[in-house]
Amino acid sequence: MKKHQKHTNITKRKNGNFAPNEISILGAKCGIIADLVYHVSSELSQFKLAYFDASHAKDVEDNKLSDFTFHHEGNLSITTSGPINEYVQRIQFSQFDYVFINGNHYAGSKQIVLLDPEKETSINKRIDQITDIQFFVKLTDEIAPFDALKKKFSNWEHIPQYGIDEIDKIKQHVFKLMLAAIPKVKGLVLTGGKSTRMGEDKSELNYHGKPQKQFVKELLEAQGFDTFYSVRPFDSAQGDKRVSNVISSEVEKSQYKDSIPDTFFNLGPFGGICSAFQKDPNSAWMVLATDLPFVNEDLVKLLLQKRNPSKVATAVKGKGKQFPEPLITIYEPKAYSVLLQYLAQGYSCPRKMLINSDVEVIEVEDHLIRNVNTPEEYQAAKKEIIN
Repeated sequence: MKKHQKHTNITKRKNGNFAPNEISILGAKCGIIADLVYHVSSELSQFKLAYFDASHAKDVEDNKLSDFTFHHEGNLSITTSGPINEYVQRIQFSQFDYVFINGNHYAGSKQIVLLDPEKETSINKRIDQITDIQFFVKLTDEIAPFDALKKKFSNWEHIPQYGIDEIDKIKQHVFKLMLAAIPKVKGLVLTGGKSTRMGEDKSELNYHGKPQKQFVKELLEAQGFDTFYSVRPFDSAQGDKRVSNVISSEVEKSQYKDSIPDTFFNLGPFGGICSAFQKDPNSAWMVLATDLPFVNEDLVKLLLQKRNPSKVATAVKGKGKQFPEPLITIYEPKAYSVLLQYLAQGYSCPRKMLINSDVEVIEVEDHLIRNVNTPEEYQAAKKEIIN
């Protein structure tokens, strides 16, 4: 008997206990843990990092007013009150590349275990929370992993060990963990536009000896991306019957299989991007529209080369333009929650999100990102491309 499912089963973003990428540090005094975090993070400023700790203050009054103090250079200090739970923290930490956790207070999905002779009892008490040790840090030269750790981890001799003063080695190990956490990129070809001004489907126009949607898909696949067409939603009332009536050739069937129908309706490209993230919220998406016929392989490679996964997105901007072009952009997984926040405010413009977010912007020649919307522009662009 099939189990009843009350809620729609959608793909969730991969998370630890509190963040997409997290590591707890435990086994020593909190001051030693904090010092280690700040020493390591100061050497990894190219990443967006956070430290999650508990207050050690004895007497704390309830905050009657949430205090937001901005500095003109961009620093923000917040004093507020609120619950601590995995759902709230996952939202708060969704914008960070990596979160360090004081493991003396909160458990993380991965661990760095500090070996302090005075803290063996503390480690024994938390042994159930220690599940995935990345490396040990020895506070004294002669210390070895405690018996409880050896018993639980039969491979303990193969787990790296560093001295507390070997900051460079610790930093390099953490750096590798962060590199491994950078999400892969998938491709999204935007084909769902209504093409009102063109009078025919812009994704089917032929600039390069084939339909433009096929050309763009091959452009992205050449970089090794799993690539999908963003399309308007299929008629669910007709279902597969409608699809089989419309799609006849093997090429068309393949394109249907590689399509992501809009699940965010009537929102244009914004809805297509959100629909891609709903399908896979753990990948970055390189978005490319089909009405930009001058985008070439060099530009795609440049965007990938300049990608900054610590930002919300990496976008191109024409040298003579004021704002970035949202339809030639790599959107990182952290962009999904930001897009939804804009949607909750009533905005469905991806450019507005880019303008007001932490984005890597690459300047290119204006003609490379010239879009084509009318029959006259199409004929002129085609002649230019052929010549």
